[in-house]
Amino acid sequence: MMSENIKGKVVVITGASSGLGEATARLLSAEGATVVLAARRADRIKGLADELEARGGKALAVVTDVTDRQQMKALVDKAVATYGQIDVLINNAGVMPLSPLERLKVDEWDQMIDVNVKGVLYGIAAALPYMKEQKSGHIINVSSVAGHKLFGGSAVYSATKFAVRALSEGLRQEMTPYNVRTTIISPGAVKTELLEHISEQDVQKTTQDHVAQVGVPAETFARMVAFAVNEPEEVGVNEILFRPTAQEL
Repeated sequence: MMSENIKGKVVVITGASSGLGEATARLLSAEGATVVLAARRADRIKGLADELEARGGKALAVVTDVTDRQQMKALVDKAVATYGQIDVLINNAGVMPLSPLERLKVDEWDQMIDVNVKGVLYGIAAALPYMKEQKSGHIINVSSVAGHKLFGGSAVYSATKFAVRALSEGLRQEMTPYNVRTTIISPGAVKTELLEHISEQDVQKTTQDHVAQVGVPAETFARMVAFAVNEPEEVGVNEILFRPTAQEL
């Protein structure tokens, strides 16, 4: 892949301790980006940062809870203090405890709104002042096929992922004077830890069986990110929706 527009960019990635975030950090680092890894699991992001540095990359691990506005600001501030700028923010942290509404898993609804919507907003709030001043930047928000359609137990999860798409489009429109690019990436079935946190056993089993059958690896997502980041400055890849070829939903 031609990656001249990835090299040297400072990329902040939330949810970098596993799955999509981890795979993206590995690929972008291999392509010459400086990566700032954010997640709650200190050991995981520290281990990943050490591994990437051992391979000659530049990586920084910052323990961050995306539901805490001050921690998100501190994350972006640290990235800029350390590397002088922030070129890309990937709001990747997300949770998906699917359940039918009638089971009233209200705490899980709150968690999805806090991580999937407010976490994205806190990332945007932290990055925008720098990107406006630089007159450059790229915010990548992660939605889902569930941000385009609904399926069993996805009402609240889908609501959060529809919200991410609406926010991203508003952001795109408002940021055009500042040369800040926006991308929404909506993955279909990808094999990650996301399904381990579904508390409803029946819903978890159905979803896991489906993903085990058709799911693609997290590296698939990482290549989509790399494509969007690598496009020249005047091109905004605004939305990528991808699925395994075998996925019907």
